[in-house]
Amino acid sequence: MLLGGIEPDQPLAAVVPLDTDAPDRIEAISRLWGGLQAPPPPADLRVTLQRRQRLRHMLRAFDGRACRATYREIAEVMFGVSRVASDSWKTSALRDSTIRLVRDGLAMVDGGYRDLLRRRRRR
Repeated sequence: MLLGGIEPDQPLAAVVPLDTDAPDRIEAISRLWGGLQAPPPPADLRVTLQRRQRLRHMLRAFDGRACRATYREIAEVMFGVSRVASDSWKTSALRDSTIRLVRDGLAMVDGGYRDLLRRRRRR
């Protein structure tokens, strides 16, 4: 939450609730501070290139579904018309992938994005 009337040169404070997510919040604040002081931020490859690409696909699939596109239409845009047409749609692996992308995109939009901010912990 940003406070009104704060000038850019004024110091800010962060309030961290001391609950089970406190370590994640503190780490996020630390990364923000580091990024503000010495950009670019450290190359924490916690989110790999492959994972970032899948996140983009999930959000694109979700957007397509939110605009009332069918799973097949979404798959044609994401994978190409010729790849979708090459298999029977009902048994296609692309159909299953598209459905998973839409499902996971919905979960991401419905609050799952917060998991990206959480620190990985050893089990």
